[in-house]
Order: sequence, then structure tokens, then C-alpha cells
Amino acid sequence: MTVADQTMSAINDAVVLGRQGDPAAARQQLNALWDSIGAGGDPLHRVSLAHFLADLQDHAADALTWDIRALDAADSLTDERAQAHHADLSVRGFYPSLHLNLADNYRRLGAFDTARRHLDAAHARLDALDEDGYGLGVRTGLANVEAALSERSTDRLPSHPTP
Repeated sequence: MTVADQTMSAINDAVVLGRQGDPAAARQQLNALWDSIGAGGDPLHRVSLAHFLADLQDHAADALTWDIRALDAADSLTDERAQAHHADLSVRGFYPSLHLNLADNYRRLGAFDTARRHLDAAHARLDALDEDGYGLGVRTGLANVEAALSERSTDRLPSHPTP
């Protein structure tokens, strides 16, 4: 197993831990991994870790910090690097979800115009997603955030539950 694979495995293990009901331990493991990877580390590691760590935050401002880091890392990621991890990955396919999460964070913080811009950016890239479970999940998330935004709601959505 390569170092990159070990890092992605460690990220996945922490994500599973969080999804199994221990978000505090998952945050701790992901924060420790972030410290070892660093802000200039492998973009695939950074985008994956930051994207998942954002979901484990209690406050939208903290989630926003991590989602911005994920978007920044995606901007540095190449298809070649992503496909070295998994042949089906395309960097373009990361952006709808990244922008969806940013839109939701900005909406929860009451920055509705900025949330709208990120929703528009997500919609502009939806053609990068297949009509599979992942694509459906992103599309459903967009519809949920759209509805909340139209109501000018800052409430946490069920699709983004409390950690």
C-alpha cells in the first residue's frame, strides 16, 4: 500500500467513525491528519479531509472554513492525481458538492447572496455528475438548499444533520 493510499484509508476510517456516531473522535483523527498533511500537502488528501471535516462541525462558520479549504484544494487537484486514487474520478465532479456545501454554510450564516452564487456555481457543473446515488444526493441537496434559501431560512437542514 502506498503512502497516499494509507492517508486516504485513514481519512476514510475517520469518516466511518463519525458516521457511526462518534463525531468527536472523527474530528480529532481528521485534525491530526490535517496537521500531518499540512496546508500545502497532496491536494487529494486536503480536499477529501477538509470536505469530510466540514461535515463534522457544529457551527456553520467552522464548516465554512473547512469547505473553503476543500475548494482551494480542489483548485490544485488534477484529474491525473484523482485518477491515481480511483480511475473514475474527475476533479470537475467534485465541484457541485463543494459549492453546495459552501452555499449551505453561507445560507446558514445569513449571507444569502453569496449562498445564491455558490448554488449557481454548483448548478453550472451538474453535468459532471452521473445519474447515480451520488449525483442524486447532490441534486437533492441543491433542491433542499434552494428551498431553504427561498424562505431565507438559516436553520440546519435534515440533509446536513448536527454532528
